[in-house]
Amino acid sequence: MDFLNLVILNNSIQTWLLALLAVVATAITLRLVKRLGVRYLQQWSTRTKTSIDDVMMMALEKSNPWIMNLLAIYAGVLVLQLDLMITEWSTAFAFVLCLMQVGIWADVAVNYWLVEKPQEGGSGGRMTTLNAVAFVARLAIFSVLFLVGLDNLPGVDVTALLTGLGIGGVAVALAVQNILGDLFASLSIALDKPFVIGDFIELDNYRGTVEYVGLKTTRIRSASGEQIVVSNSDLLSSRVRNYQRMDERRVVFNFGITYDATVEQLRAIPAMVTDIIESIDNTRLDRIHFSALGDFSLNFELVYYVLSPEYELHMDIQQEINLALLEAFTEEGLEFAYPTQVLYVANAEEDGDGPTESKAANLLTGNDYNNN
Repeated sequence: MDFLNLVILNNSIQTWLLALLAVVATAITLRLVKRLGVRYLQQWSTRTKTSIDDVMMMALEKSNPWIMNLLAIYAGVLVLQLDLMITEWSTAFAFVLCLMQVGIWADVAVNYWLVEKPQEGGSGGRMTTLNAVAFVARLAIFSVLFLVGLDNLPGVDVTALLTGLGIGGVAVALAVQNILGDLFASLSIALDKPFVIGDFIELDNYRGTVEYVGLKTTRIRSASGEQIVVSNSDLLSSRVRNYQRMDERRVVFNFGITYDATVEQLRAIPAMVTDIIESIDNTRLDRIHFSALGDFSLNFELVYYVLSPEYELHMDIQQEINLALLEAFTEEGLEFAYPTQVLYVANAEEDGDGPTESKAANLLTGNDYNNN
């Protein structure tokens, strides 16, 4: 018994053994609580349709074993008689460990509610928004926990720190204003949703599908295969065409007929084109008009709608219309016009004023022979 009363660092051997027992008991208790809690929540989640028990189970599974071990050591420290400064710092350290574990649990909840669960059938627009909201939520949670942890450290003045951070933040903001502009542009894209992941957009001379909306850049996969990286601030200042938002596609189609066509044939063309458009699925005729007397053709303008935004369907329909027009016009003896020029040369007889060839040459060059 004299051995148990031996004093080491102001504590007897018996006290040290009690502290060790407290460490082991606390570590075992924490692990037992974690295991039983996860098992109970698993059984509970099978009987309910809510997601709260699922989040609690995933958060409990993420309980960090190193944090639990350090908290068990703190339980042993409480048994010992130590210097006041050591006790204060160990208490503050244990509190910081608890805050770290709370942050891990909060991160699990944010990730589940704002990232994992919305992916189960969520739209691209919703995912874009929720990713940005999840980032802001994590930033807010860990910032608050960090400040609370600092406030509980002995000798740390959070007020002075916040003042210093405010002044330094202004300087940093001026230095990285372009990055901050892209960051706020990312939040604007997430909230306003001019486009979402998966949309096919046109930006200046670039076209492609939106693959990723990050904090600084947006990445677009072009039709030719390469990835286009655009800063968010530049993207918002540009005019963006979002083809994914089309309910239907308006197509303006022009064609010309040769001047050999008769008036009766020209009058029949609108009815012929109307029959062709109405015979094709997923189309709606808007109008067909004899629009102009061109330099070498009689011009018609056709406007129709493809009742789908899909570009491939639009091209299939245009191909079908082209073939149908060729077939119908061939049967009616109509010819499509192409750029031509007819030159008429007068075959004048010699009248003593000069040879015929000279008159023809002057006609071709536009000179007035009689003025020579």
